[in-house]
Amino acid sequence: MSVAVCADVGSTYTKVAVVDTGDGRLVATAAHPTTAPDVMAGLRAAVGAASAGLPATSMPWYVCSSAGGGLRLAVVGFERLVTAEAGHRVGLSAGARVVHVAAGPLPVQGVRELRAARPDVVLLVGGTDGGDAETLVHNAWRLARSRWRVPVVVAGNADARAEVARALPGATIVDNVLPRIGVLAPGPARAAIREVFLRHVIGGKFGARFARLVRAATPDAVLAGVELLAGRTGRGLLVVDVGGATTDVYSALPPAAEQAAEAAGFLPVARTVEGDLGVRWNAPGVVAAAAAEKLPHGAGLAAAARRRAADPALIGDSAQDVDLAVLAATVAARRHARGEAGGFGRRDLREAALVVGSGGVLRHAPPGQARRVLDAVLSDHGGGWPLPRAATTVVDRAYVLAAGGLLAADHPAAAAALLRDHLGGG
Repeated sequence: MSVAVCADVGSTYTKVAVVDTGDGRLVATAAHPTTAPDVMAGLRAAVGAASAGLPATSMPWYVCSSAGGGLRLAVVGFERLVTAEAGHRVGLSAGARVVHVAAGPLPVQGVRELRAARPDVVLLVGGTDGGDAETLVHNAWRLARSRWRVPVVVAGNADARAEVARALPGATIVDNVLPRIGVLAPGPARAAIREVFLRHVIGGKFGARFARLVRAATPDAVLAGVELLAGRTGRGLLVVDVGGATTDVYSALPPAAEQAAEAAGFLPVARTVEGDLGVRWNAPGVVAAAAAEKLPHGAGLAAAARRRAADPALIGDSAQDVDLAVLAATVAARRHARGEAGGFGRRDLREAALVVGSGGVLRHAPPGQARRVLDAVLSDHGGGWPLPRAATTVVDRAYVLAAGGLLAADHPAAAAALLRDHLGGG
């Protein structure tokens, strides 16, 4: 038996899965509180617990992380609804939380606002290849003159590369995210953002030894798992991940799905992150968003949300946790499918055949309560988006989406078998 360790080092818990790389069998799992700033201590403890009793053989480690708040990305583009929006979409697909978007020539005040958002990385885009180059060059020199030491990834008009390189000699310059109107090319920018995340964010916060182990931001690994599961089954897929600070939504449209053309391009597999929706740190945001969406909720839920935000480690009423998760999942799915600002445009999810729920509140809730969260999403007839016609639901209780994404490149067959066995989909 040949096995690999798949670990997700989160801000609160480190989760480990040991997977047989031959047949994709889940051999063992374990979790341990994340031990920041020395995250290696918690990682070793979790791996030790998961591998206890296994033959003493060398096991490769595949690690992803969202510890320390994950990756905060700012996007600077040319037109808000075109290149800036394209950069925003690419940043989300790279596993980042996009904390600021600016469009057009940056004024001095614009740089101040950019810095106030405290991004870990700036993605500088603008102009299709052969189109506007002046704005991209202006913004590069504006950042250079600000003497702000922040990693910059440039993925804009190819005609401006030489001048941008003169302005920002330390920047990572890759191919344009939007080489032509309506054509979104996320690969090079995603890879560059990933590399900067590992080197500057993970390495800077937790040291080079941990950074050498980490292969991706956790949302990036989950997205890879979503891509693999959807690609192997050919079915539409919707994933709702309810966390303590954010609620992330992933969707993969089947090949035959129709999608309206957009100037900022289209990604068949997409992710959005709702930074105001979480069942612990951002629990009050869930109640506020539900009220804005006119979703009914109990009178005592606002007080319960405030208690959880004040003490995220609180072991509260599990029924109230699920009530918050129902609201967070419903609002996040609405925003994702309706294509609101910062999203991916309106997404037609009627052909989504599988809906996956993830996040600690769903994994630890009784099966019937966890299903209540997903049933709420699938019965949201007042949400302003067409619901999946005939979807089955499953909760990622073994936390295999991240593990499958981590193994997808080196062991695609095993990763696909792992996801199929635990999540279904064909």
